[in-house]
Amino acid sequence: MAMQRRQAKEEPRSGKRSFSRKRKICKFCADKIDFIDYKDIKLIGSFVPERGKILPRRISGTCAPHQRELQKAIKRARAIALLPYVGE
Repeated sequence: MAMQRRQAKEEPRSGKRSFSRKRKICKFCADKIDFIDYKDIKLIGSFVPERGKILPRRISGTCAPHQRELQKAIKRARAIALLPYVGE
């Protein structure tokens, strides 16, 4: 008994989308900000959504050194009640 191989139909995939991701640029590097001040609530508040979590690097687009500074600034601002720990 000879087994025959089924040949898959070569059809173009019309349902699949190919997209290229745009590289996110660090906001602090672009604006040449060396020090992230914990008292600047407008600046660091944009990196904390309503739920109160700190946005990760892959979403916010910040570089690693600035993400560490940003994290420290957010935690300091929370400690002295400039930013809430949890949004309402």
